[in-house]
Amino acid sequence: MLNAANAVSRKLVISIYCALILTASACAQDLPQAKPESVGLSSDRLERIATTVQRNIDDKRIAGAVTLVYRRGKVVWFKPQGMMDRETAKPMRPDAMFRICSMTKPITSVAVMMLYEEGRFLLEDPVSKYLPEFKNPKVLVKPATGEPYSIPATHELTIRDLLRHTSGLTYHWNSDLGPLYVKANVAHGLLPYDGTIEDNVKRLAAVPLLFNPGDRWEYSLGVDVLGRLVEVVSGKPLDEFFRTRIFEPLGMKDTYFYPPDNKLDRLATAYTYYADKGLNRFPDTPITEGSTSYSADYPYHGPKKLFAGGAGLVSTTADYLRFCQMMLDEGKTGNTRLLSRKSVELMTHDQLGKIGPDQGFGLGFGVDGVKAPLSELGTPGEFNWGGFFYTGFSIDPKEQMIVIFMAQLHPTGALTLDRQVHELAYQAIND
Repeated sequence: MLNAANAVSRKLVISIYCALILTASACAQDLPQAKPESVGLSSDRLERIATTVQRNIDDKRIAGAVTLVYRRGKVVWFKPQGMMDRETAKPMRPDAMFRICSMTKPITSVAVMMLYEEGRFLLEDPVSKYLPEFKNPKVLVKPATGEPYSIPATHELTIRDLLRHTSGLTYHWNSDLGPLYVKANVAHGLLPYDGTIEDNVKRLAAVPLLFNPGDRWEYSLGVDVLGRLVEVVSGKPLDEFFRTRIFEPLGMKDTYFYPPDNKLDRLATAYTYYADKGLNRFPDTPITEGSTSYSADYPYHGPKKLFAGGAGLVSTTADYLRFCQMMLDEGKTGNTRLLSRKSVELMTHDQLGKIGPDQGFGLGFGVDGVKAPLSELGTPGEFNWGGFFYTGFSIDPKEQMIVIFMAQLHPTGALTLDRQVHELAYQAIND
């Protein structure tokens, strides 16, 4: 009986392995590939990515990950490791789907700039010109004693403010405005929500701003507002605009707000890491930290009506590469152009100047090495961003290089693996 069971088990493992090989082969055929040495990278040194990722899997810091390195038009590293689901021993697939959260923001920003290029608005236009609920904004005042109150803002927030996060909006984790967002039933996209982006933006507009627009940088729900702007200006729901104007032209076949049921088995399981508890499957109920609550089931539970332009998408490593390729190729893919070269240039140059942190920020992208020296390996002008559930990407025009890291973990326990993968890609340059 035991030998028979072992034989069945071996057959199951072999069948799973063969299925993964076939899937990887299909993914490989769909992406332009080359040996690392042909584009100035070292195969041996790229293997350090696999070693480091595997060490973190063995140490039970993550369940699994997919890493990708692209240079000079070719994929030279594309590797799934570990498990999509530890509890069911489900291996990580090359076409695994991930909650990319704030990596939705660059896509929404591209949608905005596409409409900008059609002459629909100027970046300095007040948002209220298209979303009247933002007319006459107010700013929160918290006195040393007594109850908070609000006063009229010195001026209105602009589309440019939303793109560069200087609007005066914030997120639920802000101790001053977070509780007011919760009270007003404002969504952030990481919980099932019984409402549309229109409902959500109107609720958000009724809450005071944190500061006068343009005064400083504050990462915010502003990109969700931009998602609603896309709907109003284009006359299309945000998911339809994404699908017809961005995803289909780029060949992004696995990127959705709400994946279809026949693809949900490819959604990687989310995990948490706490120093005293270790790595565990994300709980069935939301996690609450201060005034912020979040879950991992929002892509498949609930009414599925909210298209959160700042956080809502699910995607694959290969799909997101196609988006990054478009940005690296100055707005075009093959013979199809989504954006002009000049728009990409504007989006990927620092728009903050003396406002805000040492981190440069363009229109939808962080920009490294332009306001302060690089802290790690990289290139000044490289642009990038990441997501709440531990995903990230970087695009380097000078080196013609893209690095993508995909896992599913939050809280991360201060893990730096995503950044290490980036540095390990750069130390492999040998030209």
